[in-house]
Amino acid sequence: MCIRDRAGISPIGNDWSTIRQRLGEYRNGVTRMDEWSDYEGLNTQLGAPAAPFELSDKFNRKTMRSMGRIALMATRASELALLDAKLLDDPLLQSGQMGISFGSSAGTPSAIGDFGRMMEERTTKGINATTYIKMMAHTAPVNIGVFFGLTGRVITTSSACTSGSQGIGYAYEAIRGGQQRAMIAGGAEELCATEAAVFDTLFATSVRNDTPSTTPRPFDGERDGLVIGEGAGCLILEELEHAQQRGATIYAELVGFGTNSDGCHVTQPNSETMKIAMQLALDDAGLQPSDIGYINAHGTGTAQGDIAESQATMQVFGKHTPISSLKSYMGHTLGACGALEAWISIEMMREGWFAPTINLEQVDPQCAELDYILREGRNIACDYVMSNNFAFGGINTCLLYTSDAADERFSVDL
Repeated sequence: MCIRDRAGISPIGNDWSTIRQRLGEYRNGVTRMDEWSDYEGLNTQLGAPAAPFELSDKFNRKTMRSMGRIALMATRASELALLDAKLLDDPLLQSGQMGISFGSSAGTPSAIGDFGRMMEERTTKGINATTYIKMMAHTAPVNIGVFFGLTGRVITTSSACTSGSQGIGYAYEAIRGGQQRAMIAGGAEELCATEAAVFDTLFATSVRNDTPSTTPRPFDGERDGLVIGEGAGCLILEELEHAQQRGATIYAELVGFGTNSDGCHVTQPNSETMKIAMQLALDDAGLQPSDIGYINAHGTGTAQGDIAESQATMQVFGKHTPISSLKSYMGHTLGACGALEAWISIEMMREGWFAPTINLEQVDPQCAELDYILREGRNIACDYVMSNNFAFGGINTCLLYTSDAADERFSVDL
């Protein structure tokens, strides 16, 4: 699956060169959200807004009419990915052989709020013909499909923190099963105090409000919770033979996908099923744990999550596989994290340099003894990387990528 630059919108940049510079400076995109101080009872005032991004001339009043910020970022990220894949005006888009597998935790919060006010105030004032389109869980894939005129299948992956990774995984399965030749895949999320409140009520948000650069701190003994971020990530997954026939540059291959569910608790992570998801991906790819050169952890900076994930990772890999969390830079971008983290992990693999988990100074003794990349980036030559994500509802995902061109079966354009 071919990977190309400029296929994401993130708190630390919207193209690989900008993101790489930020990673090398070991600086995160977390800031104090002063406007959140108006919410009584909200403890955290920290967020990681997306970097400013530009829109092409195709975005106008008509084409943006049904878009909230989630759909806008998702569609722009998709446009950039298609442009770099040289598919933006290709007949493939409207052939029925290209589909969409894309998700977000929910629709645009302000549109959801409009319906909330209707119920509270008993009036439809503020509701219009596009309010629901902006609110609905599949607002991102539907808007992407209409914007580019796609007529293939649409898969909506609204599964909180695994929306983006399931989007990629199910796109992979659609191509592998022969149902589609190519897929737009990924996830998006917009920053809103309501989403911070979800975790705040669970005492799972960081409250280092006066020192945003020092948090989140995945796996650190002094961590105090996660920080919500926003953005959109998009991969173009393509059947290898088709990509070769049109002369596409192939950057990487998606070789394995595993997903399952805990089946025991809505919010408490389960290391046993996390472990199984990783093994499912390895089995799918026909790989051994020793083949994996780097693991991009979900690594949210919450006590239960970090401990369970590290223990699951230890059970599969032992303590010698390098691991780090990109959420220390971008915060938790929820529906976007699976796609953004996959993109950046692939780019790091191609470069042979992997970013550390910033703010990780002393590993929590309750976390498993892993090869955490600390303080400075590390040069690692490897052929395979793993990207993991775990969500509310006990949904677990694992994706495996390779840069080994000799073993490619699919192509991915970012």
